[in-house]
Amino acid sequence: MSSNKKYWKSVEELENSSIVEALRNNEFVEEIPTDEFLGNADALASSGTSRRDFLKYVGFSTAAVTLAACEGPVHKSIPYVLQPEQIIPGVADYYATTVFDGFDFANLLVKTREGRPIKIENNTISGAKFAANARIHASILSLYDSMRLKEPKLEGKNSSWSAVDLKIKSSIADAKAKGGQVVLLTNTLASPSTERLIGEFIAKNPNAKHVVYDAVSSSEALDAFQTVYGERALVDYDFSKASLIVSVGADFLGDWQGGGYDGGYAKGRIPQNGKMSRHFQFESNMTLSGAAADKRVPMTTAVQRQALVQIYNIIAGAAVPVTLDAAYKAEVVKAAQQLKAAGSKGVLVSGIEDKNAQLLVLAINQILASEAFSTAGTRQIRKGSNAVVAQLIKDMNAGSVHTLIMSGINPVYTLADSASFVSGLKKVKTSVAFSLKEDETASLATIAAPAPHYLESWGDVVITKGTYSLTQPTIRPIFNTKQFQDVLLSLNGVGGNFYDYLKANSGALIAGSSWNKVLHDGLFVTGSTALSAGSVDYAAAASAVSKAKSAGDFELVLYTKTGMGDGQQANNPWLQEFPDPITRVSWDNYVTVSNADAKKLGLSNEIVANGGLNGSYATITTADGVKLENVPVIVQPGQAVGTVGLAVGYGRKAALKEEMQVGLNAYALYKNFNSVQSVSIAKANGEHEFACVQGQKTLMGRGDIIKETTLEIFNTKEAKHWNEQPMVSLDHQEVEATTVDLWESFDRSTGHHFNLSIDLNACTGCGACVIACHAENNVPVVGKAEVRRSRDMHWLRIDRYYSSESTFEGDNERKEGIAGLSSSLSTFNEMEKPGDNPQVAFQPVMCQHCNHAPCETVCPVAATSHGRQGQNHMAYNRCVGTRYCANNCPYKVRRFNWFLYNKNSEFDYHMNDDLGRMVLNPDVNVRSRGVMEKCSFCIQSTQAVILQAKREGRVVAKDEFNNACACSAACSSGAMVFGDVNDKESEVAKLAESERMYHLLEHVGTKPNVFYHVKVRNT
Repeated sequence: MSSNKKYWKSVEELENSSIVEALRNNEFVEEIPTDEFLGNADALASSGTSRRDFLKYVGFSTAAVTLAACEGPVHKSIPYVLQPEQIIPGVADYYATTVFDGFDFANLLVKTREGRPIKIENNTISGAKFAANARIHASILSLYDSMRLKEPKLEGKNSSWSAVDLKIKSSIADAKAKGGQVVLLTNTLASPSTERLIGEFIAKNPNAKHVVYDAVSSSEALDAFQTVYGERALVDYDFSKASLIVSVGADFLGDWQGGGYDGGYAKGRIPQNGKMSRHFQFESNMTLSGAAADKRVPMTTAVQRQALVQIYNIIAGAAVPVTLDAAYKAEVVKAAQQLKAAGSKGVLVSGIEDKNAQLLVLAINQILASEAFSTAGTRQIRKGSNAVVAQLIKDMNAGSVHTLIMSGINPVYTLADSASFVSGLKKVKTSVAFSLKEDETASLATIAAPAPHYLESWGDVVITKGTYSLTQPTIRPIFNTKQFQDVLLSLNGVGGNFYDYLKANSGALIAGSSWNKVLHDGLFVTGSTALSAGSVDYAAAASAVSKAKSAGDFELVLYTKTGMGDGQQANNPWLQEFPDPITRVSWDNYVTVSNADAKKLGLSNEIVANGGLNGSYATITTADGVKLENVPVIVQPGQAVGTVGLAVGYGRKAALKEEMQVGLNAYALYKNFNSVQSVSIAKANGEHEFACVQGQKTLMGRGDIIKETTLEIFNTKEAKHWNEQPMVSLDHQEVEATTVDLWESFDRSTGHHFNLSIDLNACTGCGACVIACHAENNVPVVGKAEVRRSRDMHWLRIDRYYSSESTFEGDNERKEGIAGLSSSLSTFNEMEKPGDNPQVAFQPVMCQHCNHAPCETVCPVAATSHGRQGQNHMAYNRCVGTRYCANNCPYKVRRFNWFLYNKNSEFDYHMNDDLGRMVLNPDVNVRSRGVMEKCSFCIQSTQAVILQAKREGRVVAKDEFNNACACSAACSSGAMVFGDVNDKESEVAKLAESERMYHLLEHVGTKPNVFYHVKVRNT
């Protein structure tokens, strides 16, 4: 059955902590600061102010403010003298473009209003396979970052582009005369036009060379692929073609090798015709991939190496010696045998950073003839070489590099041995840093050259071989910036600008199409052929991997967080406030430790009286003595014993607002570009205060929010067994709760009626929907202190629930099946540790837009009401902030606006300056303090679709509404589908008829317009 399982959000909740129980029963964890609203609270108390008087007072003050607002300030504006034909006030324009910043990439549509880009959308045209993740959705805000570098700087002083151009040219001439090296140090470009331009520069300057540096390296995988196939690229796996997936340390639903695999993966995870893919995950940290897996086995990286060799032995029929404990070996052999049986429908991936390990991955997939593994259409988004970068640093320190021109990188921050790079930089005669900001590297360079944001730039990108995408500007440069490519043209002595060069160079790449069509579509697909494998000694590679041993007390596993990535957008408040999908912590990085190791080291987490999470500090020391002190600790269920995790991308200081200068720089531990380091851990003094939402908005004792079952039960039993319907008593008869109403229902069969479908099988917890909602609905950022007080303003949250085998009622059978003393000891030992390796489920929750909404019946001023199209409306001007609606909402999806976040120096984020406010959506008002707000089903967008159809004299097209709701439009896995259920041909109407469909808390009788699909595990 689906509802006999216990779910928990935190270790404290699992262990029935008294503070968690108290918080469940306390709707608002802090006292209401009435003195802030009413002035002298003591006087009011002594006068015996009643609730009725309170509401009169608030109503009077609201009316007074409204009257005062009639005498508003006069704003002088300049109208269009000649209105551009392309711009119609109030009507959005969309531009197809492509983003690639050296780490993230996607095919996009950019929504602009009156010349301002305000939102990122996914380009869904045929051939556009890469959707925006949370960071790319947030990148629209980085365009309006007030901390951007606004004009060129020479020797730390403001200068001009002509002076910069002259300085670089004279330096290159001097280098040529003295025989010094000229080095172009860039991120992976993946741009054929830029690479050709660099080639022309090197041809003109034989003493020049191009070095590619990726802050988060994929060098070993690139080296292995180049050895086998002769091309420096990465495989673009298609997980939709796999019935069995085995991952050894690869978080392919995260940022592994660029990410972007969730769409293909989700296609195979939705049970169709009784089948779905099966997923084994062997890993150290709890990742998004591990959370989605059917079988997850936590293990150290050293054990992962042995596991990979064991799988190779079984698939290839080899006999390389392997050292594996019996428990691990049983799971690995099981996965390998199923992988072999799956044949071409199986695939193996690995994140082990070792060339020999990556060679084994290629060998295994070759033997399987895996359909998900193809050498055609390889990824071109990583090209860096660790060895070449290391040699460059040696050359710089030797004084042989005369001129260094950098673009798209920040090595002073991202290199582990930053001191060596800095010392070498001082020996370089002229250094140039093209950068969005005066970051750690640009501040030390001879020339800090302001680069435009990608939304202000021209460019081309080959994300995968056989595709060609264009980047086009959607706004004129806000500051005095210049593209790296335009400067290269000048250095090459070529006239014109990069746009002309790009257009001319594209001719050979888009044969059979035209520039205008490719620019309109955003991309062009040419196709590519598969590569042939060369001869490689895989047995020797397996032998080398099997000899690897673990050293030190702990393995530190560095990773990139879903929100922060490699740290390029550390000054982006949307991303700082974005809760991590696994830990649910924002505004921090931290070391994750298993419960067993935490107890051994004396480390702990604690939920305190106001609902906030506190944790210990730890000191991390590497084998060669590099020390990171006072690192906050999160006790993470599922963390492999003997390992700890830490995210890079934090700890930046340069060109960041003070509020964004959070966390510690974990790149300092990224020695030799290896994400696994041998470290020792010791408890430090003090206690850290986290902004963590995992202890907020709990199940509050309800057990039917998540429903799940196994594929076997799903296939063999009726829906009423695994999708149990709540029953109530009517006339002394047990009937389904959905058939009973306390209110008389309206006829909603005519016109539009909106529903949102959420498939728990397809949701990976990536959070793209959360950031998209932020952008579309002008959701404010409240900061760490307010999040800690349970006052985050996200209209959409993604709840993460843990569960474990020990919480099934069926465990009684397991106990009865114990045979012998040794079996009983091991079985009960496992059952006593449900937090060691829990199962994970993600559930997006927003306003459920109940047809029988509890909030509407308790609002004393009718500020919230129901619309005919199924949306629950909020009239902000009527709201007086009683919060009765929040108290009466069983889903806890309403947010009380405690403060004025707009133009408030206390909240110095994007809404506090004119530039940051350019991102605001003019179709959604910016709410003021004292009102309740929540998801609106993006009513402004649904109405825009309806009006557009009316103007064009047609009915709304099938599934046209799906892109109207920000969350469903952003969902790359297809977990969210929005639409009109009265259109019986629409996808959402068909999903509503699925046997897996259910509503949250159906027994309450709220009749929500959001419905979910039972999660099915292929165990």
